[in-house]
Amino acid sequence: MRPSILPAVALSATAIVSSQLVVPLHRGGISRPLALQPLGREQVPLMDPAGPGPAIPPSAPSPENPSSGPGGGEVVLSDVMGRDRSINLFAGFVRDIESASQRLDDSSRNTTVLAPLNSAIEKLPRKPWEDPRDYGALGPNAYEGDDGQERAQRNLRRFVEAHMVQINPWPEGERVKAIGDDQDIWWEDKDGTKVIQPGNIEVVSIASTVANGQVWILRNVRNYA
Repeated sequence: MRPSILPAVALSATAIVSSQLVVPLHRGGISRPLALQPLGREQVPLMDPAGPGPAIPPSAPSPENPSSGPGGGEVVLSDVMGRDRSINLFAGFVRDIESASQRLDDSSRNTTVLAPLNSAIEKLPRKPWEDPRDYGALGPNAYEGDDGQERAQRNLRRFVEAHMVQINPWPEGERVKAIGDDQDIWWEDKDGTKVIQPGNIEVVSIASTVANGQVWILRNVRNYA
C-alpha cells in the first residue's frame, strides 16, 4: 500500500491596520455608528478574535489639549471650569448661576472667562453675593428671608457675569463689555504679561483653550459693583 503524501500548505496572512479608522465622538449619551474611512487596496481591518468586526484600539485625549468632553463630544468651557483648583471657588459660583453655566455649555457661543484666583475672592471685604449697596440702612441682616435670598442670587449673578466676556478670541486693545456690564474693558501686554484694564489686573495664565473659548486666571477680582 502506497503511503499517502499530504502536500505541505504554507498559509500566511498579513493584516495591515489602516490609520484612517475613525470613531466618531458622541455626546449626551447618544451613540452613533462607527464610521470607517475607505481602506487601501492592500488594507484589511484588524479582526478581534473574540468576535466579528474590527477591533479599534482605545485612544485617550491629551490632557493639555483635550479633544473630547466627559460625554464624548467636543470639549467646551463647562467641561474644564473645575479642573484647576486655584479657581474652584469661581467655578462653583458659575455652577450656581444657571444662565452662566448654560452659556459655557453652549458650543455656539464663544466666551472669555476671567476667573479670579481663590485667594482673590477670599480677601474680598464682602462675599460676592453681599453687594455693599444692599447694606446701608438695612444692615448686615438684609439677606434674611426669601427676598434676601433672591437679592443674594442676583448679586452673585452680577459678580459671575462681570467676569465673562462675550467674545473669544479677544484681540489686544479691543474694548468689549462683560455680560450685564456697561463698562468697557480691554487687555494690553505689559512686558509679556496680559493685563486687564481698567484696574491693571494681571492675567496669571490661560488655563484652558476649548471649542467655545478660553479660561483666563486673574490675580485679582474685577471691580464689579
